Amino acid sequence: MPHFMEDPAFWVGLAFTILVLAAIKPVYGKLTGALDAKIAEIQTRIDEAMRLREEAQEMLASAKRKLAEAQREAQGIVDDARNSAQSLRVKLTEDAEAALKRRERMAVDRIAQAEADATAEIRALTADVALEATRQILAQEVQGQRAEQLVDAAIGELGNKLN
Repeated sequence: MPHFMEDPAFWVGLAFTILVLAAIKPVYGKLTGALDAKIAEIQTRIDEAMRLREEAQEMLASAKRKLAEAQREAQGIVDDARNSAQSLRVKLTEDAEAALKRRERMAVDRIAQAEADATAEIRALTADVALEATRQILAQEVQGQRAEQLVDAAIGELGNKLN
């Protein structure tokens, strides 16, 4: 056994092994530290990505709620507009029918008034014609004092008969 200890290759190998072992420890520490830092950075990025994903999901849910609320509000506005249009249509129809009935009553009243005016005018004209015919007949048939008495009596009765 003693002879391998005298061999310089053994001592070079042992020195090399010690050197490698001495160099490995700081390199291993730096390497594991770098890997641990990289792992921590990756974990931080994963955590950040998960947090951003959760925020995005919350924002999506919030946007969906707002959209649903806006749709309900828009539907309410449309329903209100339909109801308003329907009630306005009903009111305008009723107003138009009422105006038509008023105009019809006014036309009937005007026709009745025109008939009454025409009847009164015909009666007056008839009375005038009758008086003129009576005057002419009396003027031709009756003369003197008797004529004057008949005319006076007829004139006196005329007021009672016309009313």
